Amino acid sequence: MPDKSKETRRALVAGGEGLLARTLRASLTASGWEVFAPSHAELDITDEEQVQRAFADFKPDFVINCASTGDVDRCEREPGWAYAVNELGPRLLARACNKTGAEMFHTSTDYVFDGTKQGFYTQEDEPRPQSVYGQSKLAGELAVREEAQRFYIIRTSWLFGVGGKNFGSRIFEYAKKPPLKGVVDQTSIPTYAPDLARRIEEIIAFGAHGLYHGTNTGVGTWYEFAKLALELAGINDVQIEQVRRADLKQLAPRPGNSAMRCLLLEKIGLAPLRHWRDTVPEFVREAHTASGAF
Repeated sequence: MPDKSKETRRALVAGGEGLLARTLRASLTASGWEVFAPSHAELDITDEEQVQRAFADFKPDFVINCASTGDVDRCEREPGWAYAVNELGPRLLARACNKTGAEMFHTSTDYVFDGTKQGFYTQEDEPRPQSVYGQSKLAGELAVREEAQRFYIIRTSWLFGVGGKNFGSRIFEYAKKPPLKGVVDQTSIPTYAPDLARRIEEIIAFGAHGLYHGTNTGVGTWYEFAKLALELAGINDVQIEQVRRADLKQLAPRPGNSAMRCLLLEKIGLAPLRHWRDTVPEFVREAHTASGAF
């Protein structure tokens, strides 16, 4: 009999153009996986025929769904689009996993919570999303639970890294076009994409299916993040305007506090990830290497 433990594992990483998918593709490949990380043009996860074809062609052992929309305000304007990407897509992937025997790893968000809790949200807290984005992401979680037999779901918060699209990822781009505004009344945990990718690999290796919260540690605001990043980059001539979230007049509501703690990781004994402040120097170095200058 062949030794299955020595066979190359095959991972289909949906949403291949996104920050986490690109990071995972690199880390999984370095760990010896064969990885197929299709772009949206190569695989539209809301198209069942395309999903079935991708499974038939690649024959994955593992599917990691990083395909979603993080455009919170567009979700509010276009709920049909939001639910297609964040609920239907995961459902079709999970259904295909169930048919083929592949395992499913689905990424979700802290925005499933309403943000009113003092302290950390855990898996024991009832999700109460306040935005279409959060509602559609929660619907995606439920779809995975309904369709897949062997699945992991991981909620993360404020994911950032070079090439990402949110405030933290684009801080140096925004600093070139003042005024730079940092929100001071919304708290969560900035999570560095390479750290989350490593955590996902650790969870897969451990093999305990279930619902996880995957973040760095320490609670902060986007103002604090911006201040530290600019200081470490030696950018001293840009003032950061302290604003409240309401001042930005954004369409979709955001949770006031969405910091999370993972009871399952504590139970199985995986050590907490490092403090988010300890990740920023690495992010700054990577951003400088990628751009050549700030």
